[in-house]
Amino acid sequence: MAELAKILIVDDNPKYLADALPMYGYEVAVAKDGIQALKILSKDSASINLVLLDVMMPNMNGWDTLKAIRTGEKTKTLPVIMITAVSEEQKIVSGLKIGADDYIVKPFILPNLLARIEAVLRRSNWNKKDAKSVDISFTSDEPIEMLTQREKEVLSLVAKGASNHDIAEKLFLKEVTVKTHLNSVFKKLKVSNRTQAVLLGMQMNLISE
Repeated sequence: MAELAKILIVDDNPKYLADALPMYGYEVAVAKDGIQALKILSKDSASINLVLLDVMMPNMNGWDTLKAIRTGEKTKTLPVIMITAVSEEQKIVSGLKIGADDYIVKPFILPNLLARIEAVLRRSNWNKKDAKSVDISFTSDEPIEMLTQREKEVLSLVAKGASNHDIAEKLFLKEVTVKTHLNSVFKKLKVSNRTQAVLLGMQMNLISE
């Protein structure tokens, strides 16, 4: 029976990744902070193949969580990718010295993170030929309407994890206007949520870096 790589997402705002990763054939578990993550790992570390670890979290930050993972007998070799909004080189180097296998800086484009996940899993001897291949397509037989330039800009920011409030500030719009643009994107792409819109937008090369 084929097995899915299981990823533990440790993030106080995990919804985007928790929705997206299963669409690419990964099983996910979620912890909202480092303490919850360590509890999950203490009970079931054998089933976790990789940890996506956010740095800025309440109760226990990512650096301290990483140190705890690396000192645990059962988790010391568990692959960890740090997700950080901190771009200072010294802090990233410190994280790698503590034992992070890789890092990605927010805001990120989902395909970049997926490529890093695949690379780290390969290095950790994850048998990729046993993983299920998932072909995601939200297209229907009906033609899809072209997005306006503004709708593409909104969708690109959604792909980077921006909230409606963030998008409104970035594009000098009202939040209600951003919501209107998103509803139009959903209707044109014939999808029902942000994750599906982003994935289809990537397939159609609608999302810019």
